Amino acid sequence: MPLLKPLKKSLPTSVQKDIKSQKCGLRHTVYSISGNEYTGEWLENKKHGKGFQVWKKTGAVYDGEWKSGKRDGYGTYSVQIPGSKEYTRKYSGEWKNGKKHGYGTYFYNSSTVYEGEWNEDQRSGWGRMYYENGDIYEGEWMKHKNHGQGIIRLSNGNWYEGSWRDGKKNGDGKFYYAAKGLLYEGFWVDGVAKCGTLVDVGRDKAPEPPKHQFPKLNLLDMELVLQEAKSAYQAYR
Repeated sequence: MPLLKPLKKSLPTSVQKDIKSQKCGLRHTVYSISGNEYTGEWLENKKHGKGFQVWKKTGAVYDGEWKSGKRDGYGTYSVQIPGSKEYTRKYSGEWKNGKKHGYGTYFYNSSTVYEGEWNEDQRSGWGRMYYENGDIYEGEWMKHKNHGQGIIRLSNGNWYEGSWRDGKKNGDGKFYYAAKGLLYEGFWVDGVAKCGTLVDVGRDKAPEPPKHQFPKLNLLDMELVLQEAKSAYQAYR
């Protein structure tokens, strides 16, 4: 009795064509309907792995890692300089789900640069910002604003170290006046010093020292006075 081989069930032609059209693995440049270009790795018809993307409309490019069709991992995003074929780097660092997330450096312009932690496209966590006017802030951030503990060194030599909230000095902090050789230590509310002490820390070497000495205060308990003033502001807020 002859042996009969079971018939292999073939998939419909339309399904076979769909499978063949699925992008998976390393591919040459693929063009989208909008004109964007992508060269790199794919998985189940989505950009996945290492790849290079060019956006036709903006001229921006991304070179780095992808996951399930979105920038994810480490990568560099650059934009085209208007009127030229050259590119300038805007962000280099970590991504997650298509957004800046983790540690990375963002170039706002040639002299304004942020390097530090990101959370869903926002400066959040620890970071250092170099401002165009020469100021430098180093410390904690939340949703693009100085928030938590941090120090800012101003271009004129002054500096503030202490607590921040919503981008302003809030809470306990120290402010050094370089030109006068004075140090203020106290409590701040929305960027304004409210109560504290001001002492000499190098008046004799300061370029613009105060003309008069501070009057002597005869308080029985200076710390208690400061604490009561601080408590009053905290209660008001």
